[in-house]
Amino acid sequence: MTLMAASITANAQTAGIKLENMDMTVKPGTDFYEYACGEWMRKNPLRPEFSSYGSFDVIVEENQKRIRGIIEGLAEQPQQKGSLGQKIGDLYALRMDSVRQNKEGVSPVMVDLKRVAAVKTTAELLTLMNQMNTEGVGFGELWGYGVGADMMASTENLLEIGQGGYSIERDYYVKDDEANKRILEAYKAHIIKMFQFVGETPATAQKKMEHVMQVEMRMAKAARDNVALRDPASNYHKMSFADFVREYEGFDWKTYFDAQGLTDIDSLSVGQPEAVKEALAVLKDTPLEVLKDFFQWQILDSAGGMLGDEVYEEVFDFNGRILTGAKEPRPRWKRGVSMVNGVLGEAVGQIYVEKYFPPANKTRMEELIKNLQIALGERIDAQEWMSESTKKAAHEKLDAFYVKVGYPNKWRDYSKMDIDPAKSLYENMKEVAKWAHADMLERRWKKPVDKDEWLMNPQTVNAYYNPTTNEICFPAGILQYPFFDMEADDAFNYGAIGVVIGHEMSHGFDDQGRQFDKEGNFRDWWTENDAELYKQKAQQMKDFFSAILVLPDLHANGDLCCGENLGDHGGLKFAYTAFKNATKEHPLPVKDGFTPEQRFFLAYAGVWAENITEEAIRQQTTADPHSLGRWRVNGALPLIDAWYDAFGITESDPLFVPKEKRIKIW
Repeated sequence: MTLMAASITANAQTAGIKLENMDMTVKPGTDFYEYACGEWMRKNPLRPEFSSYGSFDVIVEENQKRIRGIIEGLAEQPQQKGSLGQKIGDLYALRMDSVRQNKEGVSPVMVDLKRVAAVKTTAELLTLMNQMNTEGVGFGELWGYGVGADMMASTENLLEIGQGGYSIERDYYVKDDEANKRILEAYKAHIIKMFQFVGETPATAQKKMEHVMQVEMRMAKAARDNVALRDPASNYHKMSFADFVREYEGFDWKTYFDAQGLTDIDSLSVGQPEAVKEALAVLKDTPLEVLKDFFQWQILDSAGGMLGDEVYEEVFDFNGRILTGAKEPRPRWKRGVSMVNGVLGEAVGQIYVEKYFPPANKTRMEELIKNLQIALGERIDAQEWMSESTKKAAHEKLDAFYVKVGYPNKWRDYSKMDIDPAKSLYENMKEVAKWAHADMLERRWKKPVDKDEWLMNPQTVNAYYNPTTNEICFPAGILQYPFFDMEADDAFNYGAIGVVIGHEMSHGFDDQGRQFDKEGNFRDWWTENDAELYKQKAQQMKDFFSAILVLPDLHANGDLCCGENLGDHGGLKFAYTAFKNATKEHPLPVKDGFTPEQRFFLAYAGVWAENITEEAIRQQTTADPHSLGRWRVNGALPLIDAWYDAFGITESDPLFVPKEKRIKIW
């Protein structure tokens, strides 16, 4: 669609804004979040299954109903054995069969727990660990590993190993404020109850919990926090395999990796050296019985949701009620849909896009993306603080963005996955884990990076930027109201999905993404002065958000959320510029009493409407790099000059930030 064609039809398009969601008793400059979303929040109180419920969840709920229809349609009809329909239908049926799961109870996992209990030496335990890993058992181990793009040679895949060995957020183990102490004590009680479910006496379960905590506490204290993990350079230590074996001695790494199918390793990267060394120390100096109890917990914890309703209720009690404040488990069918999505996501996605993602949506989205790229280029050129050489490199990176919209060009092959309804759900999920690992090896090990691989399913309500492939991805699932509306005009769509597009583009230039070049390699393409100026501006963003109180006793974590806050800031700037470009020749009229500029910002705010429990606020502030919805509005918009102009915000308004203190990056 050309800009002229868009303008001719603009008057026939809707405003997109739903006035019934707004609370116009609140002044925009006092609390823009309440002004734009207040009535929506009052009309959408938290249902018992939710710890937070927002605009994202509205789409997720609708998608789940659509996917349920797809899955149940397959489950209710005879399917050829080995077909995608058989696998989708049978896995869903297994998850939905509460009678069978309750009858089997914990028996499916007991075989693996007893295998651990029977070992006599640490060496025998490690041999069993290797074997169980090949069988898909949920061994969390004392570290994690994966195969992904080498950030110093982005076309090549690299084995990476890093911190692990604990089951809940690191901060719960190491921070001693009252809120974290409550979580840790509840976690201990949860471990005791779970061991009692598999037949342990209260005294033995207590002892096992103490053993688990002995190991997990050590590993958590050795681990880096979420802020430290955001620094690419300090979490990359590439070395030859021979050097790795010498430096991290005391463990038979070759046998271990060979058992995983990771053979003939020439090099790897250690993400957090201190944590891996602590893991080796734990293996060396921890009594066998303690290690056995720890590994049993790893298995039991991973299986808890598949062992019948009584065990699931306990799992939900801790992970839901205590951690997030949710009051009731999700309905079983939603858990079934989530499991099938997690296992056979692209298979479901292929059917989803055929039914629910018309070509016109993809065309409109691709047009918006092109216009956002143009706007980002203009914003780069407009920056007086950035040198010409850095601008040139920034343009090269922008022009090299690999854009993905809707669904993959090629679909994942699930032919080697086996779903057998004669086996228990637990046994089938072990087979799934085996398949997933083998599939990862087949696609990545000793293979170049496949830029066509998708990191989200098409039906996912989200989007992402990947620095090592310099790609932006917008799955079909997010291209729905309130993010995207084919009937609405440009003021709405640029304020909603346009900012999402700009947000993901901005990640290519945020405090992490800016350290990667157009090819996805970790390389400093900034002049020294420009880099220093950018760091100063990013620090201002960190300080601004860290000053926000999200609860009376809890500040936002500006350091953790810096990248996402920079993404929102850039997204708003880029999308607003693109919106003004798109309507320059044929300005949009006032609709429903709001100017186009006002509708742009109202559309943005509407995306983040949500209700949320106090527990979920604490959990998100601890672990999530995204700011809370309220502050993605009330924190982000006061830094945007155009918002002041649109709503006549003055220094008498509580949200007012003096112009000289507004962070200027783009």
